[in-house]
Amino acid sequence: MSVVTGTEPKRHGKTWLERWTPEDETFWRDKGSAIAWRTLTLTTFTLVLSFASWFAMSAAVVRLPGIGFKFTSSQLFWLTAMPGLAGGTLRIVHTFLIPIFGTRLVVSIATLLKLIPCVGLALAITNPETPYWMFLLLAFLAGMGGGDFSSYMPSTSLFFPKRLQGTALGIQAGIGNFGVSLAQFLTPWIIGFAAFGAVGGAAQTFTKGAVSKPMWLQNAFWVYVPFLVLLGIACALWLRSVPVRVSFRDQLDIFKSKHTWFCTITYLMTFGSFAGLSAVFPLMIAKIYGKFPDAPDPLAFAFYGPLIGSVSRVIFGFVADKTGGAVLTQLCGVALIGLCTALVATNVLTPESRESFPMFVGLMLAIFFFTGIGNAATFRQYPLIFKHSPRQGAGVLGWTAAIAAYGPFFVSLLMNSSFESSGSPAAFFVGAIVFYAIATGINWWYYARKGAEVPC
Repeated sequence: MSVVTGTEPKRHGKTWLERWTPEDETFWRDKGSAIAWRTLTLTTFTLVLSFASWFAMSAAVVRLPGIGFKFTSSQLFWLTAMPGLAGGTLRIVHTFLIPIFGTRLVVSIATLLKLIPCVGLALAITNPETPYWMFLLLAFLAGMGGGDFSSYMPSTSLFFPKRLQGTALGIQAGIGNFGVSLAQFLTPWIIGFAAFGAVGGAAQTFTKGAVSKPMWLQNAFWVYVPFLVLLGIACALWLRSVPVRVSFRDQLDIFKSKHTWFCTITYLMTFGSFAGLSAVFPLMIAKIYGKFPDAPDPLAFAFYGPLIGSVSRVIFGFVADKTGGAVLTQLCGVALIGLCTALVATNVLTPESRESFPMFVGLMLAIFFFTGIGNAATFRQYPLIFKHSPRQGAGVLGWTAAIAAYGPFFVSLLMNSSFESSGSPAAFFVGAIVFYAIATGINWWYYARKGAEVPC
């Protein structure tokens, strides 16, 4: 990584800061701190919208059959999977953007691009003749919100000194993750009335059993449009970029290190689980407990999972700065193995009545809680594992986040396969136990045990 010091040629325009030395205490106190925290504030608010638009389909999909769209269970799982497929793929691209184009340009454009799927899905829902392939395409485009994370986080890691990176990354990732819960919490309320008048389109008739009522499902996407416009403009006006100089080819050196791949596995365990289970949680509730006469409303409970995971990520970002990340990642892995074992060993995945629903929700919420801890812990570990090169550390943050963003895609497909083969998600959680054991073993051997190769 090359940082402009004031004597080297400057990049053109007002986008780039002239110099950036956050480890210099005088520079940080006099100038750097204010710029870094302003950048964190703006990018964090935009990241909330990124996650919300990414997961809006997972909240809306459970309502589509009720307003007349004749999609099968498998088709609904595919609609929840497509944003994850796009999110993971686009995160790979985003991993390399910040050193080339800078924070200001990347964040501003990424924010405004999310208008395409939000407006598109809102219009598609108001037309009962919209074909399934169009929903698939628009759901895929919604994954643009998932891609943002892998440029936002490396950007934040460059703005802050090492001693504050765990805190800054924990705040941004944790609050950003609130977007998942926001989408699932806001959707049931905003679709209940004509929030945008005639501009938003006419109501649909939602039918469940013998009960029918008007519903404006398109509002689940219209609601983000004005905020995307405002924040896109704000980012273009007020953000600046750290003067990192590195080519795309030079950034590929992260793949020569075995630790890049070990970090990828541990982040799949933490964020991959968080994102994947957040996407399928509403459908899980509907599939497992929707057959009972007093079936719970999936959206009345599903938002608690990502909410709890987001809160624990924020809180444990501060803890990870004090304790180191490896021990917390180890705690996360052991807890996930135990909780998934409890899900499989009890009857909560194959219930005979609604009585086991509270236990099912409790175990799932505990899983979200520990994935939040693991998300904070792993992002504290990676800059320390690559402490010899902050630029490589930022690249690994982006890469691991990219692969973990496939969580909604793979979890949706594997969960659907489990339901189709056995009628329950038990097989999925057995597979998860095996994977968590591998990831936890890697973390213990290389990072957490006494005498580990890279204690962190």
